[in-house]
Amino acid sequence: MTFRVVADTGVCQGHQLCQGEAPDVFGFDDTTDVVTLLDEHPDESLRKDVTTAVKYCPAFALSIEEED
Repeated sequence: MTFRVVADTGVCQGHQLCQGEAPDVFGFDDTTDVVTLLDEHPDESLRKDVTTAVKYCPAFALSIEEED
């Protein structure tokens, strides 16, 4: 099973905690002050890091969608 990372840039508050947890998946746009996705479909080996980023996002702007 694969997963897709979703970032709601309308909710993001620019804390950048996600970058610390999964720097290969999350980037940051300094111009708009919001998260960017570097990899919407990261490797399964990054799931734990992405899950931690989603869990600790202060704005609840991140989620994971399971895909078949």
